[in-house]
Parts: sequence; structure tokens; C-alpha cells
Amino acid sequence: MQFKEVYLSRRSIRRYKDKEVPLETIAEIIDLASYAPSSGNIQNWRLVVVTSTETKHELMESCLNQGWMMEAPVFIVVCNDYEKVKEHYGKLGKLYSIQNCSNIAFGLTLVAKEHGLGSCWVGAFDEEAVRRILKIPDNMDPEIIITLGYAEEIKSPSLRDIPNYITFFNYWGNKTFPFKSHIGRLKQIIKRPFKK
Repeated sequence: MQFKEVYLSRRSIRRYKDKEVPLETIAEIIDLASYAPSSGNIQNWRLVVVTSTETKHELMESCLNQGWMMEAPVFIVVCNDYEKVKEHYGKLGKLYSIQNCSNIAFGLTLVAKEHGLGSCWVGAFDEEAVRRILKIPDNMDPEIIITLGYAEEIKSPSLRDIPNYITFFNYWGNKTFPFKSHIGRLKQIIKRPFKK
């Protein structure tokens, strides 16, 4: 797929095939996603890959009992090693460290899509429970859980607000910049959600 098609067709997948994801594929996804930008190139993210059914079940329970998560063969838990970012950027470091983790998490979802996998970003969970289940040190914060697997559902791309509605040029309220929308491209993808 071309990048534009990967980007426009990525959706939050909550139904997965009962099919294992090769560890080599997971490793390649992580390797590519790790090129995400981070403040001062500190790369404060740490990832825990979970394939154990028992551990996934415990994590699912800590995520407000979202049972659909158990269909995913892989969870990737993005953790925040925030101390180095705080040392470098002071009080803003904590915010920057979370932004960095968001960057790699979104990268994981895009690279997964490019590899033919579905994913879903899960942000609602009991942080202390996740820390306990995965034995995450106290100086690290679990930030995001990404479910990963072969999609059992096909979702059409979701429509977005047009750029002129969400963007101002040079100052708040000025909408004189001529944006080109991808609505037409989305209509093409909706007719054929996955290019073979």
C-alpha cells in the first residue's frame, strides 16, 4: 500500500482472527515504529509485548473489562521512562514524555496496518493494575495499550472534518488558506476498503 492509503484506511479494530502473529513481524513493526520523533531524541518509550493468554486476560480486566481485547493475539503496552525527559526539560518534561509515547503508539498502528494487521489504541485502564500485572517499575508509567492482530472485520475509513473547518492561517479565525480535502479519495477507499 502507498502511505496515503495506509493512513486513510487505518481504523480501530476490535475483532480479530484466531491467527498468531509471527514474532518476526512484531519485531519489524517495533523496529520501524521506533523511528518516531521524540523530544531531544531521548526515545523514552519502553514496550512490553504480551502474548500470554493469562496475562492478556488480566490486562483486559484492568481495561474496564473490555472483553473484545481477548480476540487480539498480541498486546503492546507502551510505557513511559519519563525521568530523563524531565531532567532535560524540567517541569514540561512529563508532558513531552507522554507526547513521545503517543508518537510511537500511533507509529505502531500505522506500521501494523502496512503489514496487513489491525490494531486498536486502548487508553482506558487501571494504571496501577497494569503496573502490577507486568511488573513495571514505579519510575515508569504505562501510557497506552495497543491490541494487534489480523482483522476479522472490515471498516470503511471514517470521515473527518474538512481542513478549512479545523485550521486557521497565521492567526485564529483566518480561514483563507486553500486546502485540498481527501474526501474524494476516501470515497474510493470506502468502495474497496483493502487493496489486494
